[in-house]
Amino acid sequence: MSSFSRTFMDEVIDVSNKIDCDRIETIARGLAQVRENQGRVFFLGVGGSAGNCGHAVNDFRKICGIECYAPTDNVSELTARTNDEGFEHIFSAWLKTSRLGPKDAIFIFSVGGGNSEKNISVNLVHAIEFAKERGATIFGVVGKDGGHTGKSSSNVVIIPTVNADHITPITEAYQAVVWHLLVTHPALKFNETKWESTK
Repeated sequence: MSSFSRTFMDEVIDVSNKIDCDRIETIARGLAQVRENQGRVFFLGVGGSAGNCGHAVNDFRKICGIECYAPTDNVSELTARTNDEGFEHIFSAWLKTSRLGPKDAIFIFSVGGGNSEKNISVNLVHAIEFAKERGATIFGVVGKDGGHTGKSSSNVVIIPTVNADHITPITEAYQAVVWHLLVTHPALKFNETKWESTK
């Protein structure tokens, strides 16, 4: 009988074999274009995905030389907007103040991708619609069926579901796998990371 650890790791391997690498290549080219156009990338997510956003901002800025931000890194503004304007508008209001434009992009990290009908992560839905209005590019790494994020752009990787009981942990883990792949991608990597530069 397999242990839980072995079963979980087998699921990780299964996801790696099923993930759409062509979509990742498309995102890499799209991010390179944003950088070439001197645009910015705004990483948006809630919960564990918000934590991933902060880490990704560091990597894309430091390793790839792309100007990036995560609204969730500014807890003062985030809580003020939640208190005064409502949680569902925290990202769209932040992007408006940041003057999001056609050279820029948003990058969604989410398990469900946002769903207005089910009232889940509606803040992401509003951010996506605002990005469309402004002509910004929409990127994403999401789970399940991709939700509103997956329906809004072809620059979105949907993490395959191999076990419905593990959608959240696998999706959030693979957000990290995909963004680390991207910052290592020859189309994007500008600077060596510390350990690789000290061989």
